[in-house]
Amino acid sequence: MSGAVKKPCIKCLLSDLDESEILGQIKKLILLMPESEKCGETEYKRRLDICRECASLSFGTCEVCGCYAELRAIKRNNRCPHEKHFW
Repeated sequence: MSGAVKKPCIKCLLSDLDESEILGQIKKLILLMPESEKCGETEYKRRLDICRECASLSFGTCEVCGCYAELRAIKRNNRCPHEKHFW
């Protein structure tokens, strides 16, 4: 299955990962996601700004739920795992 996009591994240690490959995979997953599942660009940027300010953001992942912030933020129906951050 050439060209298939693998989901980034959330169970790997950072030392086992190629950071540029992970970012590329996340960008591909976002591009391949149906537009009907995405929030708008303004909302996406607003959500990422909230993530950037959050103490639980670590190397692009949420320490509360383990997700990649860019993937969680782009999905229209996703919510931040912190009760204080409502999307």
